Amino acid sequence: MVCFDVSSLAGKADLPWNRKIVRFLLIAGLAESLTNFRGPLIAVLQARGLQVHTAAPDMPVGNALRLQLEAQGLTVHSIPMLRTGTKPLADLKTAWALWRLMRRIRPEYVLGYTIKPVIYGSLAAWAAGVHKRFALVTGLGYAFQGNSIDKRGRLQALVQWLYALALSRVRKVFFQNPDDEALFRQRGILKASTASCVVNGSGVDVNSFAMTAVPAGPPHFLLIARLLGDKGVREYVEAARRVRAQHPETRFALVGWLDVNPDAISQAELDAWVAEGNIEFLGRLDDVRPAIAACSVYVLPSYREGTPRTVLEAMAMGRAIITADAPGCRETVVHGDNGFLVEVKSVDALHQAMLQFVNDASLATRMGQRSRLIAEEKYDVNKVNAVMLREMGIE
Repeated sequence: MVCFDVSSLAGKADLPWNRKIVRFLLIAGLAESLTNFRGPLIAVLQARGLQVHTAAPDMPVGNALRLQLEAQGLTVHSIPMLRTGTKPLADLKTAWALWRLMRRIRPEYVLGYTIKPVIYGSLAAWAAGVHKRFALVTGLGYAFQGNSIDKRGRLQALVQWLYALALSRVRKVFFQNPDDEALFRQRGILKASTASCVVNGSGVDVNSFAMTAVPAGPPHFLLIARLLGDKGVREYVEAARRVRAQHPETRFALVGWLDVNPDAISQAELDAWVAEGNIEFLGRLDDVRPAIAACSVYVLPSYREGTPRTVLEAMAMGRAIITADAPGCRETVVHGDNGFLVEVKSVDALHQAMLQFVNDASLATRMGQRSRLIAEEKYDVNKVNAVMLREMGIE
């Protein structure tokens, strides 16, 4: 664990009435992510003496999450924002609300993450005269999975244009994998004059996600994800169907929730999977650690990620990984060492990787031990946040 020395605050020059208040505004597209993904970053910002403000949609006064954040010393602002979809008037309202907020609180730093906070937060910060503007690209998602002629491709063109407009107005852009950074450079979304930095995802608290022994018995696979086609959920279910046809004792669990997204799995499709009996659907869990502890192998056949947090959590808990050889995913696995990389969208490859754990009872334990070491060395959240603070000039 990284500890921060605050003993210098004892000096007379640093007494509260002599210190300038330095405000940091963190903008999220989903309120829950402030605790689930940015909690350690917020804590270290506060430890450095910054006054942290957060802005997210659906955070009315009295909301349980808002009260939790306020109890931690944060100033919370609720902003109008549609998490998905592109509606010009609604998005303009988001940008206007963020500009007004920044003109009122006058932050020295602004950091937005996920698409809309990055785009509209960066533009609003530029217009409001905030000097230290940063963006964190946590993944590209639905809009970057299409081609140039279909509806998704048209959305992609719009999103790329908006990204380029916004990112030309920040000091530095953080990416969670080198593929996304390279794509933004190649397509001209990120200008040569704009600095960028690749960090190892959002990191994982390796103390909270402590290593646990792999359960005895037949292999038990697990996937945790929003129920979207792009997460590889359909490939996971079909591979489970094939494995259980040969080895019915093998278990397959699915944790997640239905999402408002053009690529979302339908309730009827999910119900059909559960009725077949090949998938154990556990729903949405506030704490995924019991589910990870119960599995022997973690699976995420996603088509593209920033760096998948669930994979990092499973690695920290000592689980072998099967994931796609795709941007964001491939960085987490050394093929044949702590897991297997499989071809994107290939049920055959996923099926064959699963069979290796069925045929070798010791493989999950060996690979899981390697996952834990990689999590400690590469993905410790304290190391990730230290890099981000250094790159933002926060010492």
